Amino acid sequence: MRSYLVVLATFVAALYLQTACAIEKLEVQGLFSNKVVLSVDGKLHIITVGKVSPEGVKVVSVNRQGAILEVDGKQKQYDLGSAVSTSFVKRKTHKQTIYINSGGMYMTYGNINGRSVRFLIDTGASAIVMNTEQAKQLGIRYDKVGIPASVSTASGFEKAFRVRLKSVTVGSITETNVEALIIDGNHPGPVLLGMTFLGRLRIEHSGNAMTLMQQ
Repeated sequence: MRSYLVVLATFVAALYLQTACAIEKLEVQGLFSNKVVLSVDGKLHIITVGKVSPEGVKVVSVNRQGAILEVDGKQKQYDLGSAVSTSFVKRKTHKQTIYINSGGMYMTYGNINGRSVRFLIDTGASAIVMNTEQAKQLGIRYDKVGIPASVSTASGFEKAFRVRLKSVTVGSITETNVEALIIDGNHPGPVLLGMTFLGRLRIEHSGNAMTLMQQ
């Protein structure tokens, strides 16, 4: 019998939390000395201080401006006549796992401005880096919109252009307005996916796998 009551209590508590989290719109429409007229998703209730509505809204206290209500364990002041949305949509986490290749590098395919490209994941690169030929193939008019710059490479200083990419996508992860460097010549070989993209993500390593996470 005791175990049955525990299970029943757990079920009721879970049902209460689920109901409270489902509330979309909450409004205090009337005040009495110890009661509140509540509109919960369009349904009217008169709730006494200390009591809970069928949707799980508890009236904590009443004041001149409105009432303090408790929703999903959190107390907040709700002024008379002010409709408040209590819904919260958590941003979905996007993940992409990349495995190290036989050459000891993390390579993957993705998109820049909607066009396919092969990336070398490089946490040591301060930005996304590509050469001028790659930029032309991707339709990036660096000569028109780029800001002239000079970058240090293994062979010395090279002429470059700083640009902003409309979008960069790897798997289900997309970031917009990402800075990139276009280097004059044929360096680097693959497009380097550097920290102007990676720095916006959480990166985890496990064995021979690297997981990129966007939250």
